[in-house]
Amino acid sequence: MVMPSIFVSDKENLSLRELMELLYMEHPEETVQELTRKYCLQSNSNDILKKGMEFLYINGYYDDLEILIKRNNKSNIPSNHMWAAVYQNILDRRLKKCTPLESLQRINKIETKDPELKCLVEFFKVTTYYELNQFSQLGNFLAIQQELFLAIEDKLLLSFFKIRLNQILLTYHLTRNELIMARKYAFRILNQTKNPRTIASMHIKLGLSYTFDTYFQGMYHLNEALKVAKKYKLENVEKLVKQRNIPFLSAHFNKVDNISTPDPSEQAHIEIAKGNNQRAIELLTKLPLESPFQLYYLGKAKQDKNLLLQSYNSFIERRSDYFFSRLPLMLLKNL
Repeated sequence: MVMPSIFVSDKENLSLRELMELLYMEHPEETVQELTRKYCLQSNSNDILKKGMEFLYINGYYDDLEILIKRNNKSNIPSNHMWAAVYQNILDRRLKKCTPLESLQRINKIETKDPELKCLVEFFKVTTYYELNQFSQLGNFLAIQQELFLAIEDKLLLSFFKIRLNQILLTYHLTRNELIMARKYAFRILNQTKNPRTIASMHIKLGLSYTFDTYFQGMYHLNEALKVAKKYKLENVEKLVKQRNIPFLSAHFNKVDNISTPDPSEQAHIEIAKGNNQRAIELLTKLPLESPFQLYYLGKAKQDKNLLLQSYNSFIERRSDYFFSRLPLMLLKNL
């Protein structure tokens, strides 16, 4: 690939947005992505060193992000160090090098008046609370989100943050059983991002959003997620879709021919769909039953109202999940 003149002349005063605008005048979108990625790694601009990390993160260039974090840590500017600390936390959570609670303790030590970094810290907190199934924290974030965004002048960074916001809004509306809104945000993200991990995640959420509607539409999106995972070698995503998501939706709709999984919870779910309730009970009683889904499966297999009520309360109280709480609730109404 021939590098444009912008790379060989003194352009260190350009912002990342100005750089990308110039590149778009000369190159197709995919080329612009690649050239911007390279520029983020080569630039000596303190501003691009910081904001380049968000470009790399939002587009899924996680190996490059690690390199840029190290460059920011070598900077003699305190602000670059703080930005690097936030993205190091993001990577550490992705690689499961620390627990969500440890992450929150680390991020709470970062104090800044920088509106962009402030926004990043709040994004990190709310997504970490999501991992802890504390979905009620999403509402707290949304209460301050507009004020955070109004303080940000960098339009490119703001566009990246809007992708993050749409991901949060998708989760927020899905857990509240507001499916039209949830799907709207999922499709908006699909049109905004080139990150294959994000694209696969959107298809998974879209697929599961059809749990109470239609098997075929739900399975279409799960298969799309699987295609993306295979194409980009996202092994963990592929495993999630094949071993949990597809078996879950198939068992829920009683379409389990040729469906199998090593996951014991979903094995039990499949056995229930086949009418083998006793086999499902044997599988589930070997598990710690920490998940509301497992309680739901056991309650379904035993036709036990108390277990289904426990499952319902667990979905609501522990996860604020009004969408999947419909699983035990529907069964309770029919018992």
